[in-house]
Amino acid sequence: MAERQDPRTPGRKAPTREDRLKAALKANMARRKAQLRARSAQNTTESREGSSEESS
Repeated sequence: MAERQDPRTPGRKAPTREDRLKAALKANMARRKAQLRARSAQNTTESREGSSEESS
């Protein structure tokens, strides 16, 4: 008898658990970096505003 192929996966493998975890980690790191950049930009503008108010 010939082996039957699964019709749901014609030629493409489903991502493995490791691949899914790797993708989730990459997305999480990107979010964290974006948050860090936003916070540092906010702190920079606040410190500039604070220093200009003190010198006035």
